[in-house]
Amino acid sequence: MRELKPVWKTSSFLVYLGGLTVLVGGLSALGYLSTQYSGGGARTAWALLILVVLWFLAESLRRAGTWVAAGIFAFVTVFAWGYFVGSAWDWFGWLKYWGSSAFGVWSLAHLSLEFLILLAAVVAHARWRFPFLALISTVVLWFFITDFISNGGWWTYTVSLFIGLVYLLAGTVSGRPSAFWLHFVGGLLIGVPILHWFDSSNFDFAVVLVVSVLYVLVAYGTKRSSWAVFGSIGFFVATIHYALGTPTGLVESFIGGGQTCVATPGGETCTSTVGSVSAWSIPLALGLLGLWLVFLGLLGRSRRAPVDPAPA
Repeated sequence: MRELKPVWKTSSFLVYLGGLTVLVGGLSALGYLSTQYSGGGARTAWALLILVVLWFLAESLRRAGTWVAAGIFAFVTVFAWGYFVGSAWDWFGWLKYWGSSAFGVWSLAHLSLEFLILLAAVVAHARWRFPFLALISTVVLWFFITDFISNGGWWTYTVSLFIGLVYLLAGTVSGRPSAFWLHFVGGLLIGVPILHWFDSSNFDFAVVLVVSVLYVLVAYGTKRSSWAVFGSIGFFVATIHYALGTPTGLVESFIGGGQTCVATPGGETCTSTVGSVSAWSIPLALGLLGLWLVFLGLLGRSRRAPVDPAPA
């Protein structure tokens, strides 16, 4: 059976919201039960019970032909599976040495937990054919690979950037609806390292601007608007830097009132500023940024065939 694409409408919204609410409720129940039972065995048993109930609901909905609802409950079931395996591993005493960083300690127990969650997400995706499940497998695959070959720090960002590029390539080649999540997670994995490495000097934020333009070009080339969204975030971050010196200057303008006062013989003279930059730079920078974004949007429209106006 080929993978289908959910249609966004009122009923699907309610099903998505209801399923994710079940997820939050289930996690809250597990959190409550963990405070009532000191032993790891009891917590693991409760986690298994919730896992079985959610899997039964997902399977029953699939057999009933309610594809979206079944997929949402399958999505929640994968989370329940991860909690169950994590509880069992913690019960066995295997997860007590994670370290201060998520990737700081190489551990076979941690890798096996991540692999089993990844395997569950892949199997669920193959069975339910629900694109949303690809979000779990895409994120967990990144975490598993990064945890396997990285110990945190600079190398983690490098590995994440490489995986993001691979996701971009795989998402572009794939024609399935779940390729959206490859593009979405790939955009984050590329953008976060760039913002981490280039976040201080004017040259750094010029690099951010260039990468943001590339993001917009990728959005047009792949027809995936998530890249344009991430690129727009880069434009705003760089604009704030050039207009205010640092992104915190915008907060200071509201907290401190945006005024600088100098004592004079006739009293005190105050000028409106934001940090060390005059306040008029904010509307000017935002105005120019807005025009630039409109230009990029019109550039994309010009690539499409013109539409004949409706007859009078």
